[in-house]
Amino acid sequence: MKITFMGAGSTVFAKNVLGDCMQTEALRDAEIALYDIDGERLEESFELISALNKNTNEERAKISKYLGVENRKDALSGASFVVNAIQVGGYDPCTIIDFEIPKKYGLLQTIGDTLGIGGIMRALRTIPVMEDFARDMEEVCPDAWFLNYTNPMAMLSGYMQRFTKVKTVGLCHSVQVCSENLLKELDIEVDGFIDKIAGINHMGWLLEITDLQGNDLYPLIREKALAKNKNEKHNDMTRFEYIKYLGYYCTESSEHNAEYNPFFIKSKYPELIEKYNIPLDEYPRRCVNQIEGWKKQKEELMAGGKITHERSKEYASHIMEAIVTNKPYKIGGNVLNTGLITNLPANACVEVPCLVDGSGICPTYVGDLPEQLAAMNRTNINVQLLTIEAARSHKMEDIYRAAMLEPHTAAELSLDDIVAMCDELVAAHQAKGYMLEYK
Repeated sequence: MKITFMGAGSTVFAKNVLGDCMQTEALRDAEIALYDIDGERLEESFELISALNKNTNEERAKISKYLGVENRKDALSGASFVVNAIQVGGYDPCTIIDFEIPKKYGLLQTIGDTLGIGGIMRALRTIPVMEDFARDMEEVCPDAWFLNYTNPMAMLSGYMQRFTKVKTVGLCHSVQVCSENLLKELDIEVDGFIDKIAGINHMGWLLEITDLQGNDLYPLIREKALAKNKNEKHNDMTRFEYIKYLGYYCTESSEHNAEYNPFFIKSKYPELIEKYNIPLDEYPRRCVNQIEGWKKQKEELMAGGKITHERSKEYASHIMEAIVTNKPYKIGGNVLNTGLITNLPANACVEVPCLVDGSGICPTYVGDLPEQLAAMNRTNINVQLLTIEAARSHKMEDIYRAAMLEPHTAAELSLDDIVAMCDELVAAHQAKGYMLEYK
């Protein structure tokens, strides 16, 4: 069995996913292929994963590395699973461009990797690269599962699911920890819980949550969330406002959700930034801190060759194990909406409970979401589908339409400014070589 990791220069994430595989008996003897276009980062990951294999896996896995587009087919050839964690254009120059140009027009962002003008631009940079991956996979590993961790999740996974033959599921970190973290935030202690989450990536809804005796925990959650937002400043105020006004909590963090709607970041009401504790420019700040801290982190990870690992909560190794062993496992997966959520569009990529076993990844039927939740999801799906259309048409007018329908952008900018901003963003990315030609 072969596991190929695309974007292996994401060293810490590669360590988590591949370290998990080495802690899983059914996967420990796998051939692991590391692929990246950055030779220095690829070499660092190769050294770290090799050390991990030696220290925790008796060197049972076979580790290989593949640098550059010319070696990509070799990296993919014969793979059973392909993990995708690429970031096209990186922090410098592309993330800087995605934040600084919109700021000139008065458009502020927090993360900019999922929705917003930043998410649109990131998708348009990334889809052509993933299209190339797909064509190679269709040729050299047509039966492989493509496990996508790259954002914008719904746009990228949705493109792969609709326009390639590659078996694709999008995977996010937020579903696994949503309910656990919410209960912890509100100091609600239970022996265990059963939950149901569905919607779209980064706006999946906690539809139901009970304790193990079947008692509904939502009345207490609503009461305590309302009191917490009223009485103290904290880091999850946006999502607690969702509970107050929409009735339900959602999966991804408040810094993300603050920019997925027109409610919180408003130039006419700058006091809302302070009121809801919204961290503007949070993603660039994280990037700078990660870059500055990488050298020290690398030394700590290597720890003189004593690197170790404990299996994490990431879905990837559990999916591989379930498919290889036919031992069922439940995930929250991003899949094409084949009648799964009945009041969302059929061509949307939705996040629903999925059963994984030897037959693959099987999504489950959800039915209708509460109408206010489906309506919130649709405002994001509009942008996702229009961005995918732009990636296919290579027309500037489709980029304009995606930005025009983006909730935060539309609330802040005029149509003329949206067009001018899109023109400037596309030109800047093209000048750096990270955007295809649009007409």
